[in-house]
Amino acid sequence: MKVLVYRKCSTCMKALKWLDEHNINYEERAIKEENPTYEELKKWYAKSGLPLKKFFNTGGMIYKEMGLKDKLKDMSEDEQLKLLATDGMLVKRPLVIGDDFVLTGFREKEWSEAMHM
Repeated sequence: MKVLVYRKCSTCMKALKWLDEHNINYEERAIKEENPTYEELKKWYAKSGLPLKKFFNTGGMIYKEMGLKDKLKDMSEDEQLKLLATDGMLVKRPLVIGDDFVLTGFREKEWSEAMHM
């Protein structure tokens, strides 16, 4: 399982602590230094079953500075995925990629269910 995080994000740190406390093995990846590629995002989005908006860090500075709240609705999925691939800080974190699930953000109940706990 891969977990893409930003170490300065308190939610990411809480999520990693939760994984450690539950003895769940994961591979950590720094989302800012090694942002997801277009190909990865396209694959994860398809696998997730989530609306594409769930992959955007809607509370982030870059999202707000770019005025994406209004712009996304006029963009194709492909354009949105390409935009997400330009900067890891645009991506909702933590982003978890398991064998049979993809999760954005940290919600304990959702994570427990996805990881069959």
